[in-house]
Amino acid sequence: MKHILFSVVLVLLAFTAFAQRKNKTENVILITLDGMRWQEVFGGAEQRLITKKFVGDTSKLAKTYLLNTPEQRREKLMPFFWNVIGKQGQLYGNRKLGNKVNVTNKMWFSYPGYNEILSGAADDARITSNDANDNPNKTVLEFINGQKGYEGKVVAFTSWEAFPAIVNSKRSGVYVNGGLTKATNPNEREKMMNELMFQLPDVSGETRLDAFTFNYAMEYLQRNKPKVMYISFDETDHFAHAGMYDRYLASAHYTDGFIKQLWDWLQSQPAYKDKTTLIITTDHGRGNISIDDWRHHGSKMAECDQIWFAFLGPDTEPLGEMKTEQQLYQNQVAAMLARFLNFEYTNETKPGETISSAIKSK
Repeated sequence: MKHILFSVVLVLLAFTAFAQRKNKTENVILITLDGMRWQEVFGGAEQRLITKKFVGDTSKLAKTYLLNTPEQRREKLMPFFWNVIGKQGQLYGNRKLGNKVNVTNKMWFSYPGYNEILSGAADDARITSNDANDNPNKTVLEFINGQKGYEGKVVAFTSWEAFPAIVNSKRSGVYVNGGLTKATNPNEREKMMNELMFQLPDVSGETRLDAFTFNYAMEYLQRNKPKVMYISFDETDHFAHAGMYDRYLASAHYTDGFIKQLWDWLQSQPAYKDKTTLIITTDHGRGNISIDDWRHHGSKMAECDQIWFAFLGPDTEPLGEMKTEQQLYQNQVAAMLARFLNFEYTNETKPGETISSAIKSK
């Protein structure tokens, strides 16, 4: 009997120790690159698209990005992804290796994709357009913002003007600086950006240039020290729709540079160094069958449900490019964000499961 009791006590102690262990992550930065294809993330510039139809100076672009191997091309295009995340974090979605990530919604465009990322579930009954209607679903940002110690510490900076509705900032209380929104209580740098934003040529209506989104986010981060920040970039999608493959690649390249600048700053700050996880993904894929399909996406365009994930932080094993055959889904991002912060995300609908390989076993 004593033997049995002793064994039971050991099991209970082990369970208690397991339950009390916490992730090292105290902060999460979620980043999305709108409509960024997995083909370029894992293979770099695609030779068949470097034509006069899609590129201004084909010789210059080929010399810059069209290197000998997919590995060389992708590293040239997105050096932070492959020199840092590829060595210190994890990247999922190289379908040539059987590593697949898909959306579960049936729409294959932006609002449904962002809703799935943020709420952890598709809503094909109610999210059927890109109209900026308030999201009926509770997002993981709203969930985290409601947790003790996180109130007012969850924010979003987005190029697309629809995000105050997608996050439902009126209901959630999450601060969203989206579209052509100026910084409030600006410092001198933000005052300059507030003016300059309206002095540049109108590129895409109410959607803000990504450089402004990034720099507004960085100023806020440095001054206010949020625990959760969402940064949504747009220009990869904008230039793809315009059929400008050179600018699509350029956008991917300088967005990679933004993320490097962000990570370098985080790692220089005691409040964030080795305590912060980056989650990076996209809202939808793009076509790839005919040569013109890369410009488009939607339910009638094959393969637009194919996406990718990247993770970097203290609780993610440095496995680099994931080469195992597996199937993951967009609806798993919300649960992952919460899990890194030691929360179990719940919603009106059951969110996708966490990705066990992306969080170190305890």
